[in-house]
Amino acid sequence: MSAERSEQIASRLGRSRAALARAAVCSGVRRAALSRYALALGSGALLSCAFAPFQWWPLAVLCPAALMGLWEGVTARAAAGLGFWFGFGMFAAGTYWLYVAIHTVGHAPIWLTLVVAAALMGLMAAYHALTGYVGVRFFPAGPVRWLLGTPAVWLLLEWLRGWLLSGFPWLSLGYTQTGTALARLAPLAGVYGVSLVLLSGAGALVALVRGTARVRVVAAAVLAAPWLASAALGHIAWTHPSGAPVSVAIVQADIPQQDKWLAAHSQRILERYQRMTESALGTKLIVWPESALPYPINNLLPYVEHLDRQARARGSSLVLGTQRVAIHGGHYDYYNSILALGKRASWYDKVHLVPLVEFIPLPRFVRQWLARMNLPSSSFTPGRAHQRPLPVGGLELGPTVCYEVAYGGYMLRMLPRANALVNVTDDAWFGNTSELPQQFQMARMRAQEEGRYMIVATDDGVSGVIGPQGQVIARAPTMAPYLLRSAVTPMRGMTPFARVGNGLAIGLAGAGLAAALTARLLRRRT
Repeated sequence: MSAERSEQIASRLGRSRAALARAAVCSGVRRAALSRYALALGSGALLSCAFAPFQWWPLAVLCPAALMGLWEGVTARAAAGLGFWFGFGMFAAGTYWLYVAIHTVGHAPIWLTLVVAAALMGLMAAYHALTGYVGVRFFPAGPVRWLLGTPAVWLLLEWLRGWLLSGFPWLSLGYTQTGTALARLAPLAGVYGVSLVLLSGAGALVALVRGTARVRVVAAAVLAAPWLASAALGHIAWTHPSGAPVSVAIVQADIPQQDKWLAAHSQRILERYQRMTESALGTKLIVWPESALPYPINNLLPYVEHLDRQARARGSSLVLGTQRVAIHGGHYDYYNSILALGKRASWYDKVHLVPLVEFIPLPRFVRQWLARMNLPSSSFTPGRAHQRPLPVGGLELGPTVCYEVAYGGYMLRMLPRANALVNVTDDAWFGNTSELPQQFQMARMRAQEEGRYMIVATDDGVSGVIGPQGQVIARAPTMAPYLLRSAVTPMRGMTPFARVGNGLAIGLAGAGLAAALTARLLRRRT
């Protein structure tokens, strides 16, 4: 073999080895990337366990810290991907009950159920993707990103998620702390203020691992300060009793969703509510859940009037979740309402309707198709934005219907006149799933934000009475007919949150973002 031939063979072997080496490197990079995405997905799914019913609250700091750690050393585009899969895992595990509502109870086809659920989860995950992109793109690795930039961006996008396109504030991070000392921050800055504290703590954990000695001292202070502040706030009563306790009975009838609107079951439903209500007569206030009656109340006036007469004779007042029909300009308007039968009848009409469930912002031909698919296709009419509390049973009740309780600051328009709160809900759509305790957890946060007792009346759970510090006074068992007896005390006064709403939390996040951007500009100049 000639020398020239040997050199050609050696050259080819060298190129082959180089190609194999490059392929091995690329394969290793792909495996590392896939591992990061898997860790992000798993961390997001694990974060759902920080919420009710598990309430493993330390995960609310550890899981965001894990994602912030994964964002180190990657491009902004890769950070967006990691954030997306984190958010997708969080909402897939935390809102799996959408499958029950859409397919099991709603009888939609499986393919349509999966498409709708995946679309919502993907949309919610996009907020975390944007958080990762902005954090890595605009803030270099270091204490500015960990302690200021990323927590501020995350919180602002969580707040945006709560109202943009009607909003989906479910699984806001602050709800995980309803059973901890950090919940004492809620009367100051609301659920988003608690979220900001948790996100700053997550950034501080990253700083403890990756920062210099000086940065670690600052990070330790960031971790400790909220707990010290919570301990100091434990002795402050923001609101005070303004009257004697009022006895309350909550009627949890446990009517299966598939039976509620069938004519064959209507008489049984009416008899159950009447029987349970009659057994509670003598209690000052008797509360029914959302849409308790199987028909609009217009069709059942003699039935309601009979119960009202019985209640008045025994010193009781009724608060009924019901649907009603009103005629305006020759057409019918349907409302999801609460009727309070005190000295006079007073109404609250639900304002914040659920998109694609209570109102359909779609063309007529699409709604006709939805009707053929046995999906909701008609719309309720929203109530007026500014309504008055319901005067009943010696209380001035600040009302919400179902999903409205998820919106921090929404009930503030009723204050300071409202001295107690009530939320009526029909959660039978979701079966015996984590949706029930998650919504009750949000009601606990609302009570603590506003310093008022909260009555929660649901069809099948979780019904209960919550105190002004978010404590559970009484709670009914789920998925069973139950008459829960308790008492609420009217409260007066205003918490700081009741005066400024989400302004304090958003202002702090905005200030943190401004400080982070300023530090970035100064660093670039030097």
